[in-house]
Amino acid sequence: MRSSFIVIACLLGLMAVALGAFGAHALSSSIPESRQATWATAVDYHMFHVLGMLALAAVFRGAQSPWVVRAQTSFVMGIVLFSGSLYALVLLDIPALGAVTPFGGLCFMLGWLCAGVAAFTSDDPGHD
Repeated sequence: MRSSFIVIACLLGLMAVALGAFGAHALSSSIPESRQATWATAVDYHMFHVLGMLALAAVFRGAQSPWVVRAQTSFVMGIVLFSGSLYALVLLDIPALGAVTPFGGLCFMLGWLCAGVAAFTSDDPGHD
């Protein structure tokens, strides 16, 4: 199951780079600076959590922990809800989408909590 999270993380990383480039080049001249900052925040959190997913997969590569799976799942959900809502907010200019963003932030926090529990409960992360 962990290899599927690596594939998902790589695809999400590709998307983060593409969306970052889109924001820097295509959107920079057509949206206000405040919305550019919102886009940059979405890209930053998107990529940070992709890197977190890859780090978890590497550190816990030999461990079987449901907490790692929970952390990975929470990070994916966080990217979709947090970054996704910010991307949509910038592109669609629908302020109500901002109400979704905190749920993504909660998913990110839950993911880090689960990662911590995985580390705490694992005898030797990354080793069989």
